[in-house]
Amino acid sequence: MTNDRPIPNVLTIAGSDPSGGAGIQADLKTFSALGAYGTSVVTALTAQNTCGVRGVYPMPVEFIRLQLDTLLDDVEIDAVKIGMVASREVAEALRDTLEARRPRWIVLDPVMVAKSGDILVDDVGIAAVREVLVPLADLITPNLPEAAVLLGDAAPRTRDEMAAMAPRLAALRAGATLLKGGHLSGESCPDLLIENDVSQWIEGTRIGTSNLHGTGCSLSSAIAARLALGDTLTQAVAAAKQWLEVALTESRRLDVGRGHGPVHHFHRWW
Repeated sequence: MTNDRPIPNVLTIAGSDPSGGAGIQADLKTFSALGAYGTSVVTALTAQNTCGVRGVYPMPVEFIRLQLDTLLDDVEIDAVKIGMVASREVAEALRDTLEARRPRWIVLDPVMVAKSGDILVDDVGIAAVREVLVPLADLITPNLPEAAVLLGDAAPRTRDEMAAMAPRLAALRAGATLLKGGHLSGESCPDLLIENDVSQWIEGTRIGTSNLHGTGCSLSSAIAARLALGDTLTQAVAAAKQWLEVALTESRRLDVGRGHGPVHHFHRWW
């Protein structure tokens, strides 16, 4: 980004995390860390910490719509990241507004399974994500359990099983899919980028840490920020993974909670 280019505005549409490691809080930190201006629309309040989720309180659909319309009436948005969506009504409201005011990039992180293993969205919400939001997105970023939920299948356990899942994920009609391989065993952490029926591996190194809270939120937000800054999709994914690896490594400097702690979003600055 050149010095005379305006700083891009990026929007997160997601749930709130009181512990600050996931959801809207993580998204806003990520946008800021990567040089984009962050805005937000809250879809749900959660009662959660680094140990797990104790409750979810969805926001009324009309208030979600009002938040989004009010923001877009005033602020030009370069990229949108969508996270937690708990109902079909909310999904359809988001689709209708974003189709009418189409931003350049829409990244969907289909948040359905928490790091603790808690299921955050019921069957109706899962169907809404699959049928309403996935076709709207330029990129979806499911991890292996989330991909399994979207497809009603078992989660892949190997690279070969990830590759075998690619055609079915492509059939969901997103612009592209980043199938995240963090749940595989081994020292590497490979992701599979599926775009226009072509798949490529984006390699990564597994970081030995238990501070994994909000990694999915942070990665998808980093991709959205890099896209808003002008990267191609492949460049954005690679840059976001590199940033997240350092954020995971530097998470040891934080002391937040007794469970899965957060990544260090501001490792470049603090």
